[in-house]
Amino acid sequence: MAFPERFSNLPDYAFPRLRKLLDHHAPGGAPIAMTIGEPRHPMPDFVGPILAANLDGFAVYPNNDGTPELLAAISAWIGRRYGVTLAADNLMVLNGTREGLFNALVALSPETKAGKKPVVLMPNPFYQVYAVAALTVGADPVYVPATAATGFLPDYAALPVDVLDRVTVAYICSPANPQGAVASRDYWATLLALAEKHDFTVFADECYSEIWRSAPPPGVLEVAAATGTNPERVFSFHSLSKRSNLPGLRSGFVAGGRAGIAQIRKLRSFAGAPLPQPIQAVSAAAWADEAHVDVSRALYQEKFNTAAKVFAGLQGFQVPEGGFFLWLPVEDGETAALTLWQKTGVRVLPGAYLSRDVNGDNPGKAYIRVALVAPKEEMQRGLVQLRDCLYG
Repeated sequence: MAFPERFSNLPDYAFPRLRKLLDHHAPGGAPIAMTIGEPRHPMPDFVGPILAANLDGFAVYPNNDGTPELLAAISAWIGRRYGVTLAADNLMVLNGTREGLFNALVALSPETKAGKKPVVLMPNPFYQVYAVAALTVGADPVYVPATAATGFLPDYAALPVDVLDRVTVAYICSPANPQGAVASRDYWATLLALAEKHDFTVFADECYSEIWRSAPPPGVLEVAAATGTNPERVFSFHSLSKRSNLPGLRSGFVAGGRAGIAQIRKLRSFAGAPLPQPIQAVSAAAWADEAHVDVSRALYQEKFNTAAKVFAGLQGFQVPEGGFFLWLPVEDGETAALTLWQKTGVRVLPGAYLSRDVNGDNPGKAYIRVALVAPKEEMQRGLVQLRDCLYG
């Protein structure tokens, strides 16, 4: 059976690709995994008791849009965090942000724009679901460099007018994966003005919003409210995976204009997988509680400080303002990852696996991504071995 042509040029996903690169080589020491962004801080204490108290919820079909309790908890969190009031019909519960980032594009990106094939913008490097979603809806994915020269965020305004006029959706991640760059209020306002001018929608992937070093990152919802942006132009995606150390819960939400959320809900009712009721009960408690988030953030800030000491003086190194990855410069990411594995057992991800070649250039090729998710002592040991192996 033939693979659909629109997916025929997809590379292997990052982690199967990494296994092909490394797994037939013996590690040079006790393995330390610093590849996947899977939080390993303790999950909140209330998860088990709430699941146990709601086990009978597995015996019924889940609420497609989200239980009233969960939607209320999400709305209250948005109000506390961003100072924006959103009703339940501005919200949709998700099986994690990846599901939402994909299905929202299916629901909201039209088949044509101004009589032409649509364009979906995304930073390069990027979270890989953006590209697959664009291909699924028959759009041209346009990979826009997010490099040191642009502050590790894409400069969409620099694109040609004929491209911008075909855009239906622009993805943006802040704090950025993998670089940790944070979109400022001015950046958001400029992007929203561009969306108004060229009639496209912004999909803001903000799943790392609660992991920051010095100040809470501004959110697209607060900037959109302050600038009077049409609510239907802005959809913000959040998750409990990073915020609450619950990646296996597969729980998140999208917030945006009522008409767009109605379309997303409608598509989910036909083809989606609603969140089980016990999971929704845990999620409501997680969005209502900040204490566990503060504790986890403090641990990440300690890790940022450790990384700053380990790599002090390294040219091109900077501690990210958000997220939990280091984006480290090397001569070649694949070569560096293989050398590091063979000599030390430390496992990192080549930056090119998160990027695409554009005009012969891959903006991730000369980087490796390092996840600061392991326990602090293990993480520090891995960083020291990495430094001594690649930069010593």
